[in-house]
Amino acid sequence: MRSYPIERVRNIGIMAHIDAGKTTTTERMLFYTGMTYKIGEVDDGTAVMDWMVQEQERGITITSAATTCAWRDHRINIIDTPGHVDFTAEVERSLRVLDGAIAILCGVGGVEPQSETVWRQADKYRVPRIVFINKMDRVGADPERAVLMLRTRVAAKPLPVQIPLGREDGFRGVIDLIDRKVYDWGQDLLGTDYTVREVADEDREEVERKRQDMIEMLSEHDDALMAKYLDGVEVTAPELRAAVRRATLTQEAVPVLYGASFRNKGVQPLLDAVVDYLPSPVDVRPVAGRHPRTQAEETRPASDDAPFSALVFKIANDPFLGSLAYFRVYSGKAKVGQAVYNSAKGEEEKLSRLLEMHSNKRTEVKEVYAGDIAAMGSMKNISTGDTLCLKSHPIVLESIRFPEPVIAATIEPKTKADHAKLAATLAKLEREDPTLKVSQDPMTGQTLLRGMGELHLEIVMDRMEREFGVRANLGKPQVAYKETIQAAAEGEGKYIRQAGGKGLYGHVVLALEPLERGRGVEFVDRTRGGSVPAEFVGDVENGVREACEAGVVAGFPATDLRAALIGGSTHDTDAAPVAYKIAASLAWREAAAKAAPALLEPLMKLEVVAPDEYLGDIVGDLNARRGKIEGMEMRSGSRVIMVHAPLAEMFGYATTLRTLTQGRGVFNMEFARYERTPQGVQDEIVARIEGRIPFRADA
Repeated sequence: MRSYPIERVRNIGIMAHIDAGKTTTTERMLFYTGMTYKIGEVDDGTAVMDWMVQEQERGITITSAATTCAWRDHRINIIDTPGHVDFTAEVERSLRVLDGAIAILCGVGGVEPQSETVWRQADKYRVPRIVFINKMDRVGADPERAVLMLRTRVAAKPLPVQIPLGREDGFRGVIDLIDRKVYDWGQDLLGTDYTVREVADEDREEVERKRQDMIEMLSEHDDALMAKYLDGVEVTAPELRAAVRRATLTQEAVPVLYGASFRNKGVQPLLDAVVDYLPSPVDVRPVAGRHPRTQAEETRPASDDAPFSALVFKIANDPFLGSLAYFRVYSGKAKVGQAVYNSAKGEEEKLSRLLEMHSNKRTEVKEVYAGDIAAMGSMKNISTGDTLCLKSHPIVLESIRFPEPVIAATIEPKTKADHAKLAATLAKLEREDPTLKVSQDPMTGQTLLRGMGELHLEIVMDRMEREFGVRANLGKPQVAYKETIQAAAEGEGKYIRQAGGKGLYGHVVLALEPLERGRGVEFVDRTRGGSVPAEFVGDVENGVREACEAGVVAGFPATDLRAALIGGSTHDTDAAPVAYKIAASLAWREAAAKAAPALLEPLMKLEVVAPDEYLGDIVGDLNARRGKIEGMEMRSGSRVIMVHAPLAEMFGYATTLRTLTQGRGVFNMEFARYERTPQGVQDEIVARIEGRIPFRADA
């Protein structure tokens, strides 16, 4: 039986920029809901949610951790996500399966670069949010500026439902605009004792003014509230709370709350807001998918009585249980011993073990229901994005798309003994992390490890040695360039072999045309089964896609182009799949060479924060790195520089910035997009690859 009705379940994520206080806030939520008896601290390495050794040593979150707690007779499933750009895939996969989210902003920094990134990820999945402006006790805390940045940077519609009671050293609590109550933590260090009192006379005018502003904003989208507002009728607290909930669920407003998690202030009202404003599984649209055979669109309502459907959003290696698969149940229920069908792989397997996760600890359960987030002993051939369902009611839910790696490095085992284990270990890590790619360099035969950044690869190497006992050497990081075309062109490929008996015949004519950035590789058949028999069109497409993997400029994968099959011919007896595949590859290479091929390089978005006196040196260095300054502003006495720069020029920037600013400058960097490499730089890269000039490790 269910322990909580589905209407009283909340699946939420904690998302923010690095160091905004996600894990610290989650630790307080667990403590005040009674899930932990002691508050864990990130800086001490005692945070429950940061359980990996690497997280405890660095004081950052690397992997998303799931846990469960209860508040006001509601069950809250929480996923604490990383803030570092190298682990943005953890946020992506978490938001895909969540119903709501808490976006935490630093009271001083406001909307920082990674906050923007995760906000747009949440927009993509239409996840309702509440905002918690944290660190109100810090010097320079400016909540009004943070609210303004929500409007200007991410086009949000912030709706403050509280007023901070003091700020910086004087921050004591919050004034709730809906109930007109003051929540005052005073000097209580643990945060469990706080007083609730009426608004003081000197604050009453401000409270009434801001309450009216809130009602005015809500009434724009709420007819019932608009009628009361125009008639001058007093809006009660329950009516106002219901209106805020409706506006949050439709994303017409984002409630804003304030606090200081490290000082244990403001977390209980945040838990109340999760219950009051964020959706239950029945408040969001029924999950949509397709029938694996007919491709007809189907939906599954969030009900225990509907056919079972679930999405696998994470694979993790557990030292005791082996591989674990985390999944979100969208409809129906499943119990231990029941057979479930993996519709993406076409395989059926019994559920041997079901687990309720609390960070890296777990509790065995017998059954899971709609709305639950749980884990299971992994099936043999399961991967992130797979759909689990009943074979009698199959469905394929939309999978999760992950960003492409932007950095690569060679990896080699240190000893012969490590050689045998290296491939198996990399396969496990690659299965666990969809942004980690392992491949062979076609020119040198070396193993290449691709990831989202230097820290990402560093963590992978650390885990290989500690968890799997594999020691390896990592080469200098290299940029993951891509290739594209800039013009339309046609190419013809023929593959004809006669060696006695039946021969091989394939003849293909292709037309290539460029596409806008991010479209990938598209293939279309414009012959409609004419000159090339329909049974060989799939082989032509395979040949095109394989040819794209090696490019024509410098051997990098080609992207953002459309290949159209426009002609060819066949042979009554010698036509063969392999011949058409080779012919397609030849035709593609001929067309690509004529289509103004070009290199694409990853462009990074940087935010550099440093004292104003170092501005000239910093800008000069960024210009030398082909950086393009996008804007500057003052923030808490420091200069903030927004810039776009090629990844190839940014290796070692942390050391350079420390030197230029005597250790006082910091920066954040995240992937922005791929862009055309300047011709001079492209010529230099090609010359290095061809061995005409010495190879530079970071290029």
